[in-house]
Amino acid sequence: MSEGSEALAPSSQVTALRAIAPARSGNIFEETIECLLQIIRLGIIPPGQHFPPERELAEQLRVSRATLREAISELQTAGWVNVRRGRGGGTFVSRSLADSWGNTTAHDPGVHETAGFSPAEVEDTLTWRRVIEMGVAEVAAGQDLTAPQRSQLAAAMDTSRQSSLAEYRRLDSQLHLTWAQVTGSPSLVRSMVESRTRANKLLERIPMIEPNLAHSHEQHQRVHNAILAGDAGAARTAMAEHLDGTAALLRGFLAEP
Repeated sequence: MSEGSEALAPSSQVTALRAIAPARSGNIFEETIECLLQIIRLGIIPPGQHFPPERELAEQLRVSRATLREAISELQTAGWVNVRRGRGGGTFVSRSLADSWGNTTAHDPGVHETAGFSPAEVEDTLTWRRVIEMGVAEVAAGQDLTAPQRSQLAAAMDTSRQSSLAEYRRLDSQLHLTWAQVTGSPSLVRSMVESRTRANKLLERIPMIEPNLAHSHEQHQRVHNAILAGDAGAARTAMAEHLDGTAALLRGFLAEP
């Protein structure tokens, strides 16, 4: 450990890591990333120091080694950690956090240097989005859908699933707006537009993470299936799980400690 480092003592560090362990839900990958970012932001592992060995860290966080490895790989791509191999290696916290955001959409790189959001700003957007979009899913599932509406939903779902990384967020927004449109409520459509606008302002400032996108596609399918089946409760539950996964990433990358 370098001189002047204020890292916690090993026993305290283990306690802190276990306290931040991700919750058991359907979004364990996203929550693991959120957890690792919290550890970095809170200084439990300071810049220049390394996380415990993979096996030990996975046990402390109560996640599989495969999930941990995948999360660390994405954080390395985003510039938060540096993985060194061989003797003296490990997963080190970068000294310059998030200098490189890896595979993001084509924005001015300087935007990320001032992309911090207060916890209140992030939570307000996430709360708004949760209320609106869970309600939209529930109402959409309660409609007596026509054949054209079912075709519209299927087309939006297929287009979103086949999207490239560059197009993902635009087509993701279109899918969510299609769900709002089949509710038959202009007010809910306007609310969904505002929800997506606010959420996208946050999403544009975090990396595109392919495992999360694959996870989102699976969750979209569950929402889609529930709406077509007319199961309002399942649609609401599936949407909640989908939103929780995205919320975990946004909290991890954007919320201040």
